[in-house]
Amino acid sequence: MNAPHPAKVAGIDATVPAPAHTVAAVAPGASPAAPQAAAAPGTPGAPCAPGTLLQDRLAGWVSDLTTLHELTERLVRTDSLADGLQEVLCAGAALVGARRGLVVLEPADGLGPDTTVGLGLTRADLGHLETVPRGSLSYGRILDGLPVGAGGIAEPDLFADQGLDPRHREVAGRLGYAASYALPLSAEGTGRLGAAVWLYDEPAEPGERPRHLAGLYVRYATRHLAHLREVERTRASMATMAEELLPSRLPRVPGVQLAARHRTSPRGGGDWYDALPLPDAGLGLAVGSVTGSGPSAVAAMGRLRASLRAYAVMEGEDPVAVLSDLELLLRLTEPARSATALFGYCEPALRRITLAGAGHSPPLLIGERRTEFVETSVSAPLGMLACWEAPSVEFQAQAGETVLLYTDGLLHRTGDPADRAFARLHAAAACVPRAKRQDPDAVVEHVLRTVLPEGAAETDSEEDVVLLAVRFD
Repeated sequence: MNAPHPAKVAGIDATVPAPAHTVAAVAPGASPAAPQAAAAPGTPGAPCAPGTLLQDRLAGWVSDLTTLHELTERLVRTDSLADGLQEVLCAGAALVGARRGLVVLEPADGLGPDTTVGLGLTRADLGHLETVPRGSLSYGRILDGLPVGAGGIAEPDLFADQGLDPRHREVAGRLGYAASYALPLSAEGTGRLGAAVWLYDEPAEPGERPRHLAGLYVRYATRHLAHLREVERTRASMATMAEELLPSRLPRVPGVQLAARHRTSPRGGGDWYDALPLPDAGLGLAVGSVTGSGPSAVAAMGRLRASLRAYAVMEGEDPVAVLSDLELLLRLTEPARSATALFGYCEPALRRITLAGAGHSPPLLIGERRTEFVETSVSAPLGMLACWEAPSVEFQAQAGETVLLYTDGLLHRTGDPADRAFARLHAAAACVPRAKRQDPDAVVEHVLRTVLPEGAAETDSEEDVVLLAVRFD
């Protein structure tokens, strides 16, 4: 008589291998191939009833699903490609029982980004692996597009392989690994993104169950990594676009030294700066911000900056006229958009700046004996009123003093109210070390790192940051 079949359970894939701990135990001293003698229920070696076997399998499946759920939950909380790759390495190592590994990201479309991330491997270790001929590495064959089975590529004992490449044997001995297991980073709809490989210190090979779980996890992880890759590409494209629309280099003008910093948001923002030589040994200085974010804001910023340069060349001695023309252009061509701007006409020989501002924060004057905000007239941003006009102000700097222009994003990134943000900026400028005050580049770097400490200047934010420093000799 045939044994009864376990009932089908909804949601359980019958092709999933049974959990390892459900395999029937063999009585001590008995041959695995020999039939077991009947034993009383509950005694060692007693055959499991069909219901008990089904419960055991269900418990194993639930345990596996719980593990996959926890690992994928951790993965989806990553919001950068580097963090996602590191999480895939750690999760895969836990599933296949390895201690070290690496992920090589090399999208098949050739558009990048290309990178290698290691787990338990230093940069020097990764460099040693790069000296091995690619075709002799399991993950190298995956990256070259060679066919790979559903269970990945296992190399259970590298040193027992007589056909192992000599360089691979040397590197494996130096790094201390004796086996590897590799899986392609690919899934339906994403193409091949790269490959992951985990390294064992001793000859070893993951069993059927770990391979199956690792394959399920990697297929899911590949889709998440593909999303992070697109985000990374978009960020890089927006940053490149914004940088290309800003000055490629600052001009060299006798009597002054210039330095600038620009941090753009991942979506691309509209903050900008400019410094351009003008007739009669003058220098035009400008910072500004266009409302909105994304490609449209970046494009609007480029148009506005190009227009301001033209107006500055024609009538830069009168900053009010420059901003009036810019406001008229903005109101006629982009009525739904507004912008803040600050334009100054600098006379380096006289250490004098005449400036006008439209809804922009005042410059900061940094010197040995004073650190103070320059008083400017209060006015609305460009595009907010039917006709913009505000009086200009003029101030004199001393030799060795630095004028710092900046956008509001520097203040907004602090997360403080406006008064506290201004106080933090003032304190950061006042405590610039004396040795750094001779170099405007050192001044802007110190102010940026002090106002936005602990890497806040580099982290993702919706706010752009612009600083432009002008030091008078």
